[in-house]
Amino acid sequence: MSQPLSPMPSSQQIAIPLDEKIQQYFPLESVYKDPEAYTVFTGRNLPSFVKDWLIKCFSEYGTFDKEACLAFIEEKVPRKGSNLRRRLLHSRQPLQIFSRLIISTDLLNGKMSFSIPDLGIGKKEGIVSQSMAEHKIQHLHEGEVWGILTLSYIPPSLTKNGYVELTDFKPFEPYQVNLDYFLAARSKFSILEWIDLLIRSMETNPDYTSGKGNFSLNKKLTYLSRLLVYVEPNLNMIELAPKGTGKSYVFNNLSKYSWTVSGGIVTRAGIFYNLNTRSPGIIHHYDFLALDEIETLRFASEEDILGAFKNYLENGKIVVGHYQNISDCGLMLLGNIALNSRFQPKHREFFRHLPSFFQSSALIDRIHGFIPGWILYRFTEDLKLRGYALNSEYFAEIMHMLRFESVYSEIVKEALQIPKNADTRDTKAVLKICSAYLKLLYPHAQKAADIPAQEFEAYILTPALRCRAIIRQQLAEMDSEYSPFMPEIRLKRRWLGA
Repeated sequence: MSQPLSPMPSSQQIAIPLDEKIQQYFPLESVYKDPEAYTVFTGRNLPSFVKDWLIKCFSEYGTFDKEACLAFIEEKVPRKGSNLRRRLLHSRQPLQIFSRLIISTDLLNGKMSFSIPDLGIGKKEGIVSQSMAEHKIQHLHEGEVWGILTLSYIPPSLTKNGYVELTDFKPFEPYQVNLDYFLAARSKFSILEWIDLLIRSMETNPDYTSGKGNFSLNKKLTYLSRLLVYVEPNLNMIELAPKGTGKSYVFNNLSKYSWTVSGGIVTRAGIFYNLNTRSPGIIHHYDFLALDEIETLRFASEEDILGAFKNYLENGKIVVGHYQNISDCGLMLLGNIALNSRFQPKHREFFRHLPSFFQSSALIDRIHGFIPGWILYRFTEDLKLRGYALNSEYFAEIMHMLRFESVYSEIVKEALQIPKNADTRDTKAVLKICSAYLKLLYPHAQKAADIPAQEFEAYILTPALRCRAIIRQQLAEMDSEYSPFMPEIRLKRRWLGA
């Protein structure tokens, strides 16, 4: 399982440097990642997809106008702890800012409220104007939304407390994404070039070397496995890794379609459905939910929420009381793990240090794959990318669109031979992980024959089997009823002979 993969022969010779090739085929969709330029955002809580957009807006012919960008930020992006509340209180004119807001729909009182946590405006203080145009209201979905906000302060009256009103909203949607263009551009890159482009788009240098060796293909595929939940609906993954390996950063910064809960108390109402307010939870509104620092999580009414998770992870069905619904939101569990002097887990049972919630074999069996984050590098300054990559907002939109393409699961079924006695959960997990790798690495494929069999095995099937095999081994450690052995899922003979 830990054997490194050898690079496969490329189907296309590398003719030009990757930086130039990215600019050639993604001229409007790429951005130059320079850690020095990003210092302009110091003191602002902005994710990568916003930073990249601003860098792109203020760059021309490869030159970044840092002063102009800084001026825009100073005017439109208030710092955390700024005097925005006081400005709203004393201003007679609406204020316009660029920020994120958290939307909540109150059905009992017939209104939409919002909060701006970074600026200290709570959800009881923010009300969405009912007179706002319908086409703008539709962009205010539950949860986190980014855009240009127009805010006005409504002073208290005899019947109402004072509040902040959202009177206009321009959503942050800088790209009209053409998936066909993306697929056509992918065909211009070799598989090894494309792997490096994806890693670059995670703001990481794929050419990094250290005293422990270079960024091997095995490490690169493991690193890319962090993106699987971005592209595959209802995919459930877990990564355990030492601190400082960048796992939290990946899930907090690359996409507006994800939500991260880090530590604290997790409730069934917050995740699934609130029976008191009749409001859907996080799981309804995002492509995936990341539970970070899982060793510190606490669960309110643990038995109830464990039952809700088991049911949801099995079939995507939400059942809370008399409420039922479905969602395609995936789950990403992130936690730390202690290593020995050989940089391997100290204990055979990887989950033994986690809360009792994660000691349930029935729950772990519903997790499709495991990412062994300890084989990755601790993040250092020289692991940061200095070069061209896909703009984070564009990349996030592409991954979001790929979730809804069904051709990839059909390709996987066409390519794989499943033993009749294979465990159903193992089979489902491998098929879903293969589909996710396929979307990332060969999104332009329309049938199994479009991918050389040797490459399919090395870049898709083998990593997928490895992800699930760790779950299978851990189940056997936790519960004697489980076998540690994976089914022998292989490529179909007729394809191998083609």
